[in-house]
Amino acid sequence: MAWPTEFAPTATRESLSERRPLGATGLEVTPICVGSGPLGGASVAFDYDTPVDQAVTTVLAAFASPFNFLDTSAGYSNGEAERRIGLAIREAGGLPDGFVLGTKVDPDPVTGAFDGPAVRRSFESSLERLGVDWVPLLQLHDPEVIGFEAGVAPGGAVEELIKIRDEGLVGHLGVAGGALGVLAPYVATGVFEVLLTHNRWTLADRTARRLIDDAVSRGMGVINGAPFGGGVLARGAGASDKYCYSPINPSTRRTIESIEAICAAAGVPLGAAALQFSLRATQINATVVGVTKPERIEQTVAWATWEIPDDAWDAILAAAGESAGLPD
Repeated sequence: MAWPTEFAPTATRESLSERRPLGATGLEVTPICVGSGPLGGASVAFDYDTPVDQAVTTVLAAFASPFNFLDTSAGYSNGEAERRIGLAIREAGGLPDGFVLGTKVDPDPVTGAFDGPAVRRSFESSLERLGVDWVPLLQLHDPEVIGFEAGVAPGGAVEELIKIRDEGLVGHLGVAGGALGVLAPYVATGVFEVLLTHNRWTLADRTARRLIDDAVSRGMGVINGAPFGGGVLARGAGASDKYCYSPINPSTRRTIESIEAICAAAGVPLGAAALQFSLRATQINATVVGVTKPERIEQTVAWATWEIPDDAWDAILAAAGESAGLPD
């Protein structure tokens, strides 16, 4: 089929360590960003636990890997992911030179407020847990919980983020979420330099394509999260009944099963195809891959560089088709 997206060749080990511009921010990042969503410990979303020592060792392995970009959030396990990253930063004697650390502000965990004061508290708590006094990238996380009008209202989240940036406490602002209809007006404000979308650019869902194209046309950096759809595009349809942390619908399951069969016939891991679908899309500057143990770093490298025959890649794209996607 004729895709409206240009796909680059498969990455090499050398190219995975090459740094590229994150839009017009001036930040230089590797094509893979280490995700910390599951590093905070027991999680309903991920259905497994990550012990503290394992999480710290994993972050240290990320510091020693080809990658120079790590994504976290105040809301991951109520700040526990950030706290564990902070432990690793201290054990390493600080962030490696050129390493880009990004975090996100979240609603007040007690009151649910997501106004200016809540954004300030979220950010200051993040700095304390991480043990840093500045971050290169700060993002408004899941703005669908307040919508657009409340977010941009006087005294609201966006106004406070601008103040934080203007105070020199962060380098650049981004917006991160899943609901495309809510993200689009935030992108259009011109306030944000980076867009992070998750679960909407995968082998099972490409509904973020227009929003990504819009962000690119504005000179924004684009980060794609959850290329495995919460795990099913790594483990297979038979190993998970969820996509994007919710029950998988029959159409999505059939799509994944078709792609699995093509991959199996070609000797290609499903996870390699899913990861490369994001990595090879030229509009995407960085792909977030969540890891929970040091060996996942090397597995990510192996999948990113797996040679997928051209005929198998074409068949995978044809099987993926144009999905109906997730609702906003």
